[in-house]
Parts: sequence; C-alpha cells; structure tokens
Amino acid sequence: MIEVYDDRYFMRQALREAELAYEQGEVPVGAVVVSGKRVIGRGHNMTEKLKDVTAHAEIIALTAASNFLDSKYLRDCTLYVTLEPCFMCAGALYWAQLDRLVYGAPDEKRGFMQYGKRMLHPKTKLEFGILMEECSALLKQFFLEKR
Repeated sequence: MIEVYDDRYFMRQALREAELAYEQGEVPVGAVVVSGKRVIGRGHNMTEKLKDVTAHAEIIALTAASNFLDSKYLRDCTLYVTLEPCFMCAGALYWAQLDRLVYGAPDEKRGFMQYGKRMLHPKTKLEFGILMEECSALLKQFFLEKR
C-alpha cells in the first residue's frame, strides 16, 4: 500500500497526539509541524502535567520544530492542529512566521478566528475543517466524561 502524505494524513498524526492527551486526562488537542513531507515537531496539551497554562499542543509542537530546525522561524512549515488555536497560540504562530496553518475543529469560544485571519502572519495560508468530525468527537467525548 502506498502512503499518501496529504492534509488528512498529517491531521491523523495530530489526532494521535490528541489521543495521547486524552489518555493523560488533558484536553485532547494534538499538533504536528511538517516540513516537506516530514513531521519535525509533535505536541499535545500538557497543561495539567506541567502545571503550565502555556503548555498547549501548538506551543509544544512549535518548540520541538524550532529546536529541530535550530531556528525561531518556521517559514516553510505547516502546523496541523486538531482544534482552532487560541489567541495565545495564534500569536506564537504569527511570530514563528508559519507558512501554513491547518486545523480540524473550530473553537467558537476561544478560537483566534473571532478576530479573523489577521491574527496570523500576513503570509500564513489557512485551511480548516480537515477531519473536523473526528477532531470534534474526541473533544466532545472528553467533556461529556468530565461533566
């Protein structure tokens, strides 16, 4: 079987990260940073484990990718994340000068899109809704169990 490295493939990688967060009792959000066809950074929410409100999946994945590239800029990279980034993460994506952002599920309460694409770097391309149902289902299951 030939593996197709497309947006769905890499969003599934982010979903695996979200599942790790879920298993650890964290809000199940996962992220991967891709350069070319290679994952160079992975992350999932770790705010409870690290007792750090900034330990979002996106931030952890960005840090890993920056360390891999030995650069604070991710100009030729794509971030795949299961949930629309919050304002804090969008700010970090702006400063990293990310080439492309792809997210699965919208976050109508805390997502950056409340302010539109202008929260991202002007050169960052945006895609959303990739595997939205799968991304949303994991989050809904998590919060149902918490109630």
